Amino acid sequence: MGTELIRENDLVFLILDNRRRWMVQVTAGGQFHTHKGIIEFDDIIGKPFGSCVFSKPLESQGYKFYIFKPLPSDYILHMSRKTQIIYPEDAGLILLYTGIGPGSLVIEAGCGSGALTCILGNYVKPNGHIYSYDIREKSLKRAKKNVLRANLEEWITIKYGDILKDDFGHKNVDSIVLDMATPWEAIEKVKDYLKLSGTLASFSPTIEQVKKTTLALMNNNFYEVNTYELIKRKIQVKENATRPEVRMIGHSGYLTFGRKVEDRKNPYRGKKPQKNEIIDLEGMPLRG
Repeated sequence: MGTELIRENDLVFLILDNRRRWMVQVTAGGQFHTHKGIIEFDDIIGKPFGSCVFSKPLESQGYKFYIFKPLPSDYILHMSRKTQIIYPEDAGLILLYTGIGPGSLVIEAGCGSGALTCILGNYVKPNGHIYSYDIREKSLKRAKKNVLRANLEEWITIKYGDILKDDFGHKNVDSIVLDMATPWEAIEKVKDYLKLSGTLASFSPTIEQVKKTTLALMNNNFYEVNTYELIKRKIQVKENATRPEVRMIGHSGYLTFGRKVEDRKNPYRGKKPQKNEIIDLEGMPLRG
């Protein structure tokens, strides 16, 4: 593929410096106002991603902004949100440990701001689909807005729905992602949506939630049940002063994974004896 040009209604990632960066949607005739001047969207549309633009008025401002195509991690950190987010490293682990990819059918319970939803939507293209449910009207409204901004409405459906009570009617789903307060209460029901060998991922901020979810997975014929915590540390690189950054996110959450299996008793191994075995010690020398 050649250089990709910015089109009207595209999302772009504007970067002024390491601290000041924004994800905005460009529209013909529109503007983006910053404390370092105004960015005219007409100056961006038609330019290639990876170029730069200067803020107006040029004589008094003229600051340089870089224009990038948003990465999946940018959706998480810079989309409109009010709820706790799943960080990029956690989203990456979800993709790797669930096998979500092109053509996957996925159920998400707890869409939040829709940031993770958009990441998953990017990866299931062109033939997959994300069915995301939430019971919070504010979250649904915000998630739908963010999905539209990301131009992913073809691959993402966001609806009101209670994963604990409603019957969604899905069958042979590839993966289920739970981001909810009581995921263990949903395990018995959602397993019927999954195909055999399908994967489930649950994000929880506390270890008490993890323990209950793990036991529920084990009691409902899930195998390969594992929990992980990822801690990412950024390195500050300077000449003669390279070291870890002082600030870091010490804990984001726990990710618990499992795979659905059809469990059967083994008729060939582990047979118990028909009678209790008794060892006769009579006549054997015993030490006092």
